[in-house]
Amino acid sequence: MKLTSLAVALGTTAALLSAAPAAQAGAAPRTLHAAPHGSGSACSLGHPCSLQDARDAARTVRGRDVRVELADGTYTMNGPLELGPADSGRDGHTVTWAAAPGAEPVLSGGRALTGWAGNPDGTWTAEAPENITPRQLFVDGVRAVRARGDSCPAAVCDATQEGMTGARATGIAHWARPTDAEAVIRVRWRAYHCRITGVSGDVMTFAQPCWANSASGTDRTGPAWDTTTVDSPRYSEVSFFENARELLDEPGEFVWDSGARTVTYLPRAGENMRRARTVTPVTENLLTLDGVHDVRVTGIGFAYAAYRQPSTDDGYAGTQAGLTLTGATGPADHAGRHYTKPAAALTVRGGRRVVVDHAAFTRLGGAGVVFEHGTQDSTLARSRFTDLSSGAAYIGDTEPLPTAELTGARNTVSHNTIRRTGVEYTDSVGIWAGYEAETVIDHNTLDDLPYSGISVGWGWNQPEARNSALRDNRITDNRITDVMRVAYDQHDGGAVYTQGAQPGTVISGNYINRSAYGNTERDGNGIYLDEQSSHIAVTRNVITRVGYKWVSNWADYGVDNHATGNWTDTAAPALAGTGSTMTGNRTGLDLLPAEALQVASAAGAGGRGDVEQLRPDLARTATVTQSSTDGTATAARATDGDTTTDTRTLAEPGAWWQADLGTVRRVGQIEVWNNSSMTTADFDVRLATQADFSDATTVHVTGRALRPTVLTTDTEARFVRIELTGTGRVALSHVLVHP
Repeated sequence: MKLTSLAVALGTTAALLSAAPAAQAGAAPRTLHAAPHGSGSACSLGHPCSLQDARDAARTVRGRDVRVELADGTYTMNGPLELGPADSGRDGHTVTWAAAPGAEPVLSGGRALTGWAGNPDGTWTAEAPENITPRQLFVDGVRAVRARGDSCPAAVCDATQEGMTGARATGIAHWARPTDAEAVIRVRWRAYHCRITGVSGDVMTFAQPCWANSASGTDRTGPAWDTTTVDSPRYSEVSFFENARELLDEPGEFVWDSGARTVTYLPRAGENMRRARTVTPVTENLLTLDGVHDVRVTGIGFAYAAYRQPSTDDGYAGTQAGLTLTGATGPADHAGRHYTKPAAALTVRGGRRVVVDHAAFTRLGGAGVVFEHGTQDSTLARSRFTDLSSGAAYIGDTEPLPTAELTGARNTVSHNTIRRTGVEYTDSVGIWAGYEAETVIDHNTLDDLPYSGISVGWGWNQPEARNSALRDNRITDNRITDVMRVAYDQHDGGAVYTQGAQPGTVISGNYINRSAYGNTERDGNGIYLDEQSSHIAVTRNVITRVGYKWVSNWADYGVDNHATGNWTDTAAPALAGTGSTMTGNRTGLDLLPAEALQVASAAGAGGRGDVEQLRPDLARTATVTQSSTDGTATAARATDGDTTTDTRTLAEPGAWWQADLGTVRRVGQIEVWNNSSMTTADFDVRLATQADFSDATTVHVTGRALRPTVLTTDTEARFVRIELTGTGRVALSHVLVHP
């Protein structure tokens, strides 16, 4: 019988809220009342108390459930509300922290910035209070952007273990305060944010240990073959430098001046800085539950929590999925044991039977929720996450063989809505789970994310990942759309991503649409069984519009994986690895059948959802030719439904690939998919009813084709030709012609 996280969540909640033992069944719950400005110890509806006083009062209750109701309003947090073992439910009872009926309480780590003064150039400036270092700014609830410049290619900004060139070419050598600025670098799946500490001639140096931890040679990052450090061959550019007054040129940007202790902001159209509410996150953790059991948190909002580490000398040396390498020293480690999770608004450590539901996490400088240090039998359900600098939920830890007490097990993440997370730290994921056992990630909706959607497992191809605590996890019935967004330039991930051998793990019933769609490289996947992923069943998923493979494994050391009964619009090579199989999959579809539509519609947090139906492809039945052929890379490889096989012509003037549709048809849209190793660039797409193209309609594409480049044509044509405007090769992996 299928186990879903909904059943687990309901079962867990029912257990928490069940009646007390028979001898105490008649005891009514004790209700305590808290308010933003409550005081005293009465904790009554007429005389509410503070959160801390309510906690202390709840500790004295025996023999019944306790309910702490929070009145409407914003609770300004100077530090976290800390709940420990003494705040747990006792003798089969539950302690519930809940919104009062009709209330929307919000725990806030933000502080308002006031006293804005206008400047002649249209910017506005305010002083920041002592001990506040604004890293994020929200104006009337809308996130501002730290002032940023253009990218700087490696030929100019050459990164080494010691620092980087390019100070003169970028103008940084002449900035008033270059040591307030940071370099933001993205290399494959990693992201780095390191502050400049000095400029000498053309050379910049950066905060330590941030830079050392971002470069090669530490022997503390894994795996050993990794080539994604800032000084590696994979490094191609600084994505941008940020936080300099000289870069403040776009409405909605701001800059922090640490010397003057001021924030300067360039308003967007319609913003009135005399009346606007401007908030910066200050308090890092808002609620911590450490060693608690039988506690429920429901209906509470969390906003404006900070994440301080990136502004320190540790900076943000990203390793994967929003975890970072910190500290100047540490043990040699290629399995990621000693990486640091992002700060979260709500953290559960070593919890048992904890439920967080109907919560809202928004406008955060870090992550939403962390369950760690052996949290078990706990649930995160029916909550909303939006506009977070890092990921939404981090479940579990990075130790592959923890003790039973410290093993994350039987946790549930279900029916949550996650949108626009990873805004600042673009290597983070929506939901991350480390070395977890029997964890269920079910019926969540994830949308508009810069990198992977759901990531389960850890350890790469290290010995620790081959025989760890990982087992029996379920990633089921999730809706994952518009992830691995091309604009953020993070690569080598997937809508669902796994690592490590995890016997009994199932990935089923998920709807994945637009993962790395429009990518520049051939590495964005639907379901990615990476790095020793083994013993995983991939069943009945609907996977459409992905930038590379619908199901992928990186190498053949992942064994005993089985993909069965899935639906997809593309094709992929068979899974490598001993004992792995692909059976009964419907691939290369240009129309989703009714059963697939039903599965896709049922996925996600909101019940029946919309499904983006596929568009018929006229090219697959066309007669295809090309101007010449390089070896076996024939024209038909662009219509075989497999985006991993390529056409290729010889290098010649005006090289072309062509499809004859057989008759004049309405052509509404064309998708041109690149061959990433030999990309077609600067070409015309020509559509004509005549074979000599005497009546051709031409659309020119400047630069490289993407995966895909999508062109709206809306014309009548029989012949579709992709033709270079200069000398070179036409090299394509896929061409789709839609009516």
